[in-house]
Amino acid sequence: MYLFDPFRVSKRAAGLVLPLLLGLLAGVFAAGAAAMVEPGRAAPGFRLQNLDGDTVQLEQWKGRWVILEWTNPDCPFVQKHYNSGNMQALQQFAAARQVVWVQINSTNPAHPEFRSPSVMRTWNQSARAVPAQAVLDPQGIVGRAYGARTTPQMVLINPAGVIVYHGAIDSIRSANTADVPKATPLLRQALEEGLAGKPVTTPSTTPYGCSVKYA
Repeated sequence: MYLFDPFRVSKRAAGLVLPLLLGLLAGVFAAGAAAMVEPGRAAPGFRLQNLDGDTVQLEQWKGRWVILEWTNPDCPFVQKHYNSGNMQALQQFAAARQVVWVQINSTNPAHPEFRSPSVMRTWNQSARAVPAQAVLDPQGIVGRAYGARTTPQMVLINPAGVIVYHGAIDSIRSANTADVPKATPLLRQALEEGLAGKPVTTPSTTPYGCSVKYA
């Protein structure tokens, strides 16, 4: 004869439900940690030190177009765009149009891939990178504020301080330099449209690359 055992039922239910619940909660927290600031919203303000130790802040570029680039020299996806010259070409394209390019490294200091200001400066020089500013975000405050989850990850901010593009640099999600000329240049397209006074056709895409190495 079957005897109802509430403890046995609850244990069995817990064994089935608890993993699902934990998975859902993990997904919720992960999504919250990685939620990108959507285009159409005001760009979060920030104050960071550049590689020379000077404080820079988003507010100082009010009235200008701004690009934020999350980087990590050790990431193969970042290397793809620097080794091919794609990132430098975009930086030069932006500079010629008075667009402020801010390169951000949000790697935490305890991670093996953390690079000091002097090492980052040397890397930029060897890569012939030409960002207007290169800054470190060692506590990850700015990266988390924007929902930066990969390197590279790109944000385009208009002169009113509103994000008009957030996502991938291009359309081919690989670390192969041969794919650069075949890809749709998503960031460049967004910048060209914005500078021409047009709405950005594709304001949000899914970024690809290495994970940002937060603490």
